[in-house]
Formats: sequence, structure tokens, C-alpha cells
Amino acid sequence: MQKSKRIVWLFFFVSVLLGGIGWGFWRNPALQSRWLWRWERMRVYAQGILDPVEPPPTPLPAPAVAVTRHPTPTNLSVVAPETALPPAATPTPFVLPETVTLPAPSWERQDINNCGPAALAMYLRSYGWQGDQFDIAALVKPQRDDRNVNVDELAYYVRTRAGWLNIEYRVGGNLTLLKRLLAAGFPVMIEESFYFETPFYPNDDLWAAHYNLLTGYDEVTQTFISQNSYYGANLKVSYSDLQKEWQTFNYLYILVFRPDQAQSVRELLGDDWDVETNRRQALELAQRESQADPQNAFAWFNLGTNLVYFERYPEAALAYDQARQIGLPQRMYRYQFGPFLAYFHTGRIDDLMAIVEYALKRTPNSEEALLWRGWAHYRQGKINQAVEDFKAALEQNPNYLDAQYALNFVLNNP
Repeated sequence: MQKSKRIVWLFFFVSVLLGGIGWGFWRNPALQSRWLWRWERMRVYAQGILDPVEPPPTPLPAPAVAVTRHPTPTNLSVVAPETALPPAATPTPFVLPETVTLPAPSWERQDINNCGPAALAMYLRSYGWQGDQFDIAALVKPQRDDRNVNVDELAYYVRTRAGWLNIEYRVGGNLTLLKRLLAAGFPVMIEESFYFETPFYPNDDLWAAHYNLLTGYDEVTQTFISQNSYYGANLKVSYSDLQKEWQTFNYLYILVFRPDQAQSVRELLGDDWDVETNRRQALELAQRESQADPQNAFAWFNLGTNLVYFERYPEAALAYDQARQIGLPQRMYRYQFGPFLAYFHTGRIDDLMAIVEYALKRTPNSEEALLWRGWAHYRQGKINQAVEDFKAALEQNPNYLDAQYALNFVLNNP
């Protein structure tokens, strides 16, 4: 009898202890993040052993299309806005100071797969915003294991949840522009390449994407000051390293500012204030870079992305073909989706299916890859499978408007 009581009390004690540990675990986001991150690494590594990761697929033999292999400068001029633009603005001239150090917002370590919300949270705090990365993530990535947040999703958050601030993003940036903006008192957020320190699976190329917040620069040391949600606050990154890693994402930069600062931002951006002009200039930059370094896959990829913006899909598909032939990182289609559009709109459904299936092997919960697999199925006449993919995309992100549109379209146009 005494032994039975001891067993009951021991069981009770262990249950309370485990319950307390579990309660403390879920009440401590930092501890939770560390353990979930380790669990994720173990899970992905085991998956990589069972299903080894191959390089991204190269393009299938392209169908005959009446386009030139490489867009020419003459072709660039045919893209014109539908309405007349105001006269191009001239950037305000001023001498750059040798050193700029803006006040750094309180630093925040990112949660798992949360660099975008974390970087934006630090940025918004520069303007007195009261919140953290989890407030942003709740809207833009309801599922914690969503591995990608697009720039338009970050912009949507600011415009709908922090509407007393303005946000603009452009592509085709350069180091001088970054320094001009910083010298004028504006922090700048960019998207760039990131490299893991240890592999997630055998043959991992370690490449990923990362949002970074810049708050200063130093001409003497040729470095920017970054508030890096992964590595720490007030870190220095060389001009050359930033230039190289920034190219991967079409030199994307994001600006948050007060409404009364809009005119200053417009003057600093000059021609790039106008989105169409900015894209044309980014297209010309990508063309120059792909011609100067024909083996640079990212230059070709950027060329394709800027052509997609202007709906020049056959040329974009050829540019993406070049990038794929040279070789892209294993996680590229986790973050960038221009090839999905280019192949869909040129009827290259086999190529589209090849890369979305590859993307889903790397990132099974990618709502963007699920969406475009659905559209590929739709083009193949597999309506039921398309509907399932669109629903799966919405399960991953109920706020994904493109998936909701796709589902409505297919259901209403059987």
C-alpha cells in the first residue's frame, strides 16, 4: 500500500514538474525559439538524408519564340507608361559627410524565419512605433514556419497598421544612394544574401535571404553600420561585401518616413521616385551587368525580374534560362518568383512545374510555390488539383490574396 502511494506521488510530482517546464517553455519566446530552431534543423537534416538535395533544375529545351536572345537597348525604349510622367526630378546636390551614424533603435533578435518582421520592427521603432516583430508577423506570416516574407507584404503592414508612416521600396539601388539617404537622416532597409554557418542538410549550399537595416556608414573604413536581427546591433559590413550580396535581390531598398518627409525623400530619389522610371533604370542596369559578366547568374536573374515587371515575358523567360543554366542557389525559389510568371505566361508549363516542384521539395509550405503549381495544374486542365493547391496556399497564409483570387477564378470559371 505504501509503495502504491509513493508511485502515485512520484507520478504526480513528475507530471507537475513536466507541466511546469512546458508552461515555462511556452511562456518564454527566446527559449522556445532556440529549441524550435534546433528541432527544425534536425528535421530538415534527416529529410535531406532520406531525400538528398539536388541542384535546381536547368531549363528544358525552349520552344521556338520570335524574340532576340538578349534584350537590346533599343527594345528598352518601347516600354512606356500609360500616362505622361511629370518632369524628372533631379536629386538634391550636397556633399556627403565622411561619417554618418544615426541613432540605433533598440535591437531585436529575430525569431525563427522572421528577419523581415524583425528588421521592420527595428525600423519602425526609429519613428516611435511601439511594437515588436511578432505584431508584424501575425499579419504577414500567420504560420511561424513560413520561411519568406515578401517586400510587398511588409509594405502592406506599414500602410494598414502603421498608417501614420509612409513606406516606399525601389530596386536598382547603389551605394551612393544609400549613403545619401543615410546622410539625410533616413535609415534604409535592404534585402540581401545570407549564408548559414552550418548546413541544414548534406550538400547544403548554405545560401538564404536576409533583410538588413542600415543606420550609418564610414568612408574611412569603407563600411556601413547595420542592425542585423540575426548577428547583432551596430555591425560593420564592407561596401564591397554589401554590393555583392545586395545584387542577388535586384538591389532592393525600403524606406520608411513620416508624411512631412515625403518631399525630401522624393528629392533624394530623383528619377527613382517614379516607379516606372525606377524599373526602367533597373532593367538597364541588369542588362549592363549581364553583358559585362555573362557568367553572373544573378545579373541574368535580375534582368528577367525587371522584364517581368514590364510583362515582357518571352524575353524574361530567356533571361531566366541563362540564370538557371549558369546555376542558382538551392533556396532561390523560396524568395523570388519571377520565373513562375515568365514560364506561365509563355506557355512553358513543364518548366514551371519543374521549378515549383523543386521549390516545394526545399520549402513544402511555400504558399507562392503552391499557388503557381495550382496555376500550372489549371493550364494542364487539372482543375481539381489546381483547387487543392490554391486551398493549400491559403492554409499556409489565410491572408494570401493572390491565392484567394486564384481559387475564386477557377471555381467561377470551370
